[in-house]
Amino acid sequence: AYDSYRKNQPQSKKLKSTLSFSDGRSEFVPAEPEESRMFFSNNAMVNQNNTIFTDFNSGTYVSQKSVFEETFLVKDSTRKINWKITDETREIAGFMCRRANALILDSIYVVAFYTERIPTPGGPESFTGLPGMILGVALPHENITWFATKVTEKVVDDKSLAPPKKGKVTDNKGLRKTLDNAIKDWGNWGKAYWKAFLI
Repeated sequence: AYDSYRKNQPQSKKLKSTLSFSDGRSEFVPAEPEESRMFFSNNAMVNQNNTIFTDFNSGTYVSQKSVFEETFLVKDSTRKINWKITDETREIAGFMCRRANALILDSIYVVAFYTERIPTPGGPESFTGLPGMILGVALPHENITWFATKVTEKVVDDKSLAPPKKGKVTDNKGLRKTLDNAIKDWGNWGKAYWKAFLI
């Protein structure tokens, strides 16, 4: 029955989000997901848990994270990612993008595609630090991707780009400590949640 259930469930889950940016700031906001019948659809790795405001001028960000039944407001410096830029290119949402590779959280392999035609060094979630906007990100070993489907040129009201305000205030170190204490006895299952909440 278990195998039959898995075979009859969708094998992927598609979510939508919006990345708005203007004058050295950006805001990544997940859209309300449609109801999913996917196997393990409530797993943290197949959900978007974060609303992220990034200030590139100050090198800081504020992330509102839903972690189990609690909401955290993580305020910290932007993640320093040691990108390695390659010669590979591909087109995403009408923009020619160059590939860059990196490793985050010591073990998560990241492939990103960015375009210099949009000079803001931002991207989806907390992926930043390339010489142009990141329009595509893949975590191959985690089976997760973020790819832009449309880029709209319009004036963004500065007041609409504001950091989230609700949640228990902490920083990256504090959130890691909280997660380590909460899932220390969960084994491999806990590692998946740890990655999902810290990406």
